[in-house]
Amino acid sequence: MQHSLKRRNETDSCFFLSRYRHRSSMATLNLSSLQALSSHRLCSSFPQNTPTPSFNFQLKPSINPRPISLKPYVSEKPRARVVALAVKSLGDTEALAVSPENDGPAGELPSGAGVYAVYDTNGDVQFIGLSRNIAASVAAHWKSVPELCGSVKAGVVDEPDRETLTQAWKSWMEEYIKDSGKVPPGNESGNATWVRQAPKRKPDLRLTPGRRMQLTVPLENLIDGLVKENKVVAFIKGPRSAPLCGFSQRVIAILENEGVDYESVNVLDEEYNYGLRETLKKYSNWPTFPQIFVDGELVGGCDILTSMYEKGELASLFKK
Repeated sequence: MQHSLKRRNETDSCFFLSRYRHRSSMATLNLSSLQALSSHRLCSSFPQNTPTPSFNFQLKPSINPRPISLKPYVSEKPRARVVALAVKSLGDTEALAVSPENDGPAGELPSGAGVYAVYDTNGDVQFIGLSRNIAASVAAHWKSVPELCGSVKAGVVDEPDRETLTQAWKSWMEEYIKDSGKVPPGNESGNATWVRQAPKRKPDLRLTPGRRMQLTVPLENLIDGLVKENKVVAFIKGPRSAPLCGFSQRVIAILENEGVDYESVNVLDEEYNYGLRETLKKYSNWPTFPQIFVDGELVGGCDILTSMYEKGELASLFKK
């Protein structure tokens, strides 16, 4: 009987344990389902395209907050303005006299970059300019219009660039206009007395009316007439406004620096100078380009012209 009672107790214990485990698993299942259901309801309460809401949590301030210093914002002055302020005002700058005895002001004026003002013999401002070399610019003014150059004021700009030079020039111009109520005569629109105008370039000559046109005379005869009818003719590679080789560019620079009135022919123009290169080589008996003719005679190419330029022989050649 004791054995049966013991066995019954073990059976009841197993049944109770099994039932407890079942209830525990059911509780876990119900809790998971509840959480999933709650999550589903929370998400389904918003439309699909509505972004998920965010929750802001207020953090507790730290025990020792770091102090913040609030200072008014001051914008940094542009470099050009700072440099302009470093140059003395027009009124505070000392004037240097210009006289024929000392061959102009070149020996006394600075050769650096900056702003300058030219006064006539009556003490009136004639021109306010800026330059990379103040002494050279004023010397050029004195040679061209000595009657308008009585004295000069100059302000040098350290580490100059276009912006800083312009700002220095504007500061002097604004000061003068404020005091006099007018613009210096040399700075008035259209006045070309003080600012050298770039010379107008001549167009390149064309030997033929076009590649598709039949010539009535041989091309060699056209070359002969061209070089004999013009004082100086330069046959170059490319247009004179933008030569297409370094030798042609050098020749054009020499001619223009010497102030020579010359004609140019682009030997690479296959539309209006078709066949010119080979024909010109035979005509001049010279194999390369550029070729420079003076009074109908071949002078040579870049090397010869450069050598004569460095020796100072071109002036006499072009005056013949």
